[in-house]
Amino acid sequence: MELLAVGDTAPLFESVDQHGSQVRLQDYRGRKLVLYFYPKDDTPGCTKEACAFRDNFPKFKEIGVDVLGVSIDSEKRHKKFTEKYELPFTLVVDEEKKIVQDYGVWGLKKFMGREYMGTNRVTYLIDEEGHIEKVWPKVKPDKHAGEILDYLEQTN
Repeated sequence: MELLAVGDTAPLFESVDQHGSQVRLQDYRGRKLVLYFYPKDDTPGCTKEACAFRDNFPKFKEIGVDVLGVSIDSEKRHKKFTEKYELPFTLVVDEEKKIVQDYGVWGLKKFMGREYMGTNRVTYLIDEEGHIEKVWPKVKPDKHAGEILDYLEQTN
């Protein structure tokens, strides 16, 4: 797994969200974007992370920062997850694993002595011109949204 670095151009992508609507990275040009990758909808850590973004979402909107979550789950799973937890932001479908691979977050994982391929919990902050401004390679799900807001407060 080789992550993108600060200053790299964020790889363009097109996909659909939990409602079947098209999502394109270039549509976020001119605004900062939190692009967070997570392993699986409706699992304990991913739910904590999504709910922390939900709870802090008004602050992100207030400062003009968009939030997109990405996993390899289907449109149907994303829709169920967003409805269950009332998530106000977009979840991007990446069933073909193209986005997770382009962003270097797909890789070997270990859990309880078992090795497997999966999505690593990584977040990128993409600047207004489409470059990587900050990378969070190790994420604590319940504290991460606040950590990003702290960073944004310090740099703006």
